[in-house]
Amino acid sequence: MKEYWTSFASLLGVLAFCQSLLQVMFPPELRFACLKLFNRVFNLFSSYCYFDITEIDGVNTNELYNAVQLYLSSSVSINGSRLSLTRALNSSAITFGLSNNDCIVDTFNGVSVLWEHVVTQRQAQTFSWRPLPEEKRGFTLRIRKRDKSLILDSYLDYIMEKANEIRRMNQDRLLYTNSRGGSLDSRGHPWESVQFKHPSTFDTLAMDPAKKQEIMDDLKDFANGQSFYQKTGRAWKRGYLLYGPPGTGKSSMIAAMANYLSYDIYDLELTEVHNNSELRKLLMKTSSKSIIVIEDIDCSINLTNRKKNNNNPGTRNYYEPEMRCGSGSGSGSGPGPGEEGGNSITLSGLLNFTDGLWSCCGSERIFVFTTNHIEKLDPALLRCGRMDMHIFMSYCSYAALLILLKNYLGYDQSDLDADVLKELAQVVDKAEMTPADISEVLIKNRRSKQRAVTELLEALKTRAERNLKNGNSREKNSDDIMEEEEQEKRALESPPNEESEFEEPCKKQEDDDEEKMK
Repeated sequence: MKEYWTSFASLLGVLAFCQSLLQVMFPPELRFACLKLFNRVFNLFSSYCYFDITEIDGVNTNELYNAVQLYLSSSVSINGSRLSLTRALNSSAITFGLSNNDCIVDTFNGVSVLWEHVVTQRQAQTFSWRPLPEEKRGFTLRIRKRDKSLILDSYLDYIMEKANEIRRMNQDRLLYTNSRGGSLDSRGHPWESVQFKHPSTFDTLAMDPAKKQEIMDDLKDFANGQSFYQKTGRAWKRGYLLYGPPGTGKSSMIAAMANYLSYDIYDLELTEVHNNSELRKLLMKTSSKSIIVIEDIDCSINLTNRKKNNNNPGTRNYYEPEMRCGSGSGSGSGPGPGEEGGNSITLSGLLNFTDGLWSCCGSERIFVFTTNHIEKLDPALLRCGRMDMHIFMSYCSYAALLILLKNYLGYDQSDLDADVLKELAQVVDKAEMTPADISEVLIKNRRSKQRAVTELLEALKTRAERNLKNGNSREKNSDDIMEEEEQEKRALESPPNEESEFEEPCKKQEDDDEEKMK
């Protein structure tokens, strides 16, 4: 036994001597050079090439790593067998991720690539102003050499765009307001925000389905039209004017637009803005992929139709300050535009806000104005390029009524008696009730669905009889509504030498642009 241990000790000594001899004859530099040469020879005969994407680049976070992680989450949730789950800040969705040292195959334009999530323990850290995580994380991308140009030219850009889209879809919407006017907070922001939780969607919006589809198609074309706007030299923005009686769903339409596109909303309160300079600063601090809203714009500042006041010698000039309602402009009381404490916004400033050079600082933004009286607005504000699409929010129609019955009572058209449906169809246009009025009748009687339908029918008949008695009944079919809408637009048209302000010329111009592109 003693001889065995002696032989074992001698063998260890020989191995130690050989190791020392190898270290002397093959120093670390030489071994590293040999390993590097071996890798080069291996890569020379290999048909693959590899790219490493580390989590931290020096001391900064690698944005590409986060983008790859988000992008792969959409594929991992379907194809992965072992997943990691995360939930980001201000997010209402759980994100699937690739587990440590796991692999997944992705396909892009018919080319297959392999992603591997590599996680290793970090060696002892040297001094750093920013402590590094204990684990070293990264992705390794393996592709065929012949596909290298395709992957580097377009695949990585595609990943970044897809990751931004996923991030926007997962992140909660925000509603901003300028409660401090144009003044900045401690972080240099003029806007305050809260989470936007409005449940309105186009599915629940009480409107004619064909009209809703037209608006949805227009919104989708805008959101996907970056290349179109660049090629035609137009700023990537679009304006919508929502007009009609109160209670017809203008605010719900804005919420549905935001939920449909996953955009944030900036609710601009003009009465809190002191001058054009502050208005411009607010615009500069808005983000892309957002909807900038000015509700009841006819009540915010004086934007009356100048053509109606041509014979009035006291009419203000186009560039002179237009005082806001409640500022003392009508009574003469209160400070004037040039006096201390005077707060004013000119019509020119608002026009430049929507269509001037400053409106292009940012991209993919939508301007939405609402009004109950379109005839009060100046035609310069309504022309194409500022308000591209005019949407008339009318009284509740028969198609919109069926949507409300579905929303509040769960009734489909087949669930109601044919005679009741016929009565509703005959009386709803004569009643001229807004969706808000009809919704209130259904809410009050929602515990008894049959009673809700009965009460609604009685309310519609009562309103129709009252309108007929007062001589205000305006029985219309869908063609009559469109004709009235066109008449309101023609009443606001400028003289022949001025630009047209309405939707049809805008549509024609965009169609001509698309034909040129083809």
